Amino acid sequence: MSKISCLIIDDESRAREVLDIYISDIPELQLIGHCKNAIEAINLMAEERVDLIFLDIEMPEITGLALAKTIKDKTGIIFTTAHRDYAVDAFDLKAIDYLLKPIRPERFKEAIEKFKLQRNQNQIQDTSSRADEYILIRADRKTVKLSVGAILYIESFSDYLKIHTNEGLIVTRETLSNLQERLPQNQFLRIHRSYLIHVKAVTSFTKETVEIGGAELSISRSYKAAAQKRLTN
Repeated sequence: MSKISCLIIDDESRAREVLDIYISDIPELQLIGHCKNAIEAINLMAEERVDLIFLDIEMPEITGLALAKTIKDKTGIIFTTAHRDYAVDAFDLKAIDYLLKPIRPERFKEAIEKFKLQRNQNQIQDTSSRADEYILIRADRKTVKLSVGAILYIESFSDYLKIHTNEGLIVTRETLSNLQERLPQNQFLRIHRSYLIHVKAVTSFTKETVEIGGAELSISRSYKAAAQKRLTN
C-alpha cells in the first residue's frame, strides 16, 4: 500500500517541528514538505501529490481557512491551531479533524485514524462507481458499450486502435489522444506514443517496461519520468 503523503503548513517553526516528530512516529505517513505560508503550499502542491495537509489557520496574507477552500476534495485537511473559535468554519469545509495546540500525541494519532477511515470509505465508493463506468466504441459496424474497468491497455497503429480487454480485443477507428480524453484520467497512463495503459491492470514493471495481461509494453524515454512517478505511488 502506498504511503500517505503529508504536508505541514504553519508559520510557527516550533509547531512545524512538533508535527514533524509526530509524523515520523507513524510509518504509514510520509512528510513531503513544510510550508510557512499559503503561497509556498500552493507552489508545492502544484508539483507534488498531497494526500493529507496539517493546516494552521491564522497565517499572514492568506489564512488557512481561505486556503482550504481552494484544496481539492480528495486531499484531507486536519486543522492545527491555538484558537477554538474557528471549529465550526473548519468542519463546514469538511475537515477531518480540528487539533488545538499544544497537540497531544494521542490526539494526533486519533486524527490520523479518522483520515484513514474516511479514505477507506472513499475508496470503496470509488470502486463501486467505477464498476458502472463505460464508454461507447464504434467497432464492426456497431456501437459497443465497453466497461472502463475491463480495459487492460490500448495500442495505437495508424488511424486505428486495438483495445485489449479482459474479455477480448476490440478494433476501432480512432486516435489514441481522442480516446484518452474520454477515459478517466486518474485510471489511465500514457507510457508511449503507441500505448495507453490501465494502471490497475499492471502486474509488474521496470524502468523500461510494464507487464499487463501477459504482454510486455515498452515505456518510451519521453514518458519515463511521469510513468515511474505514477507507478510507484
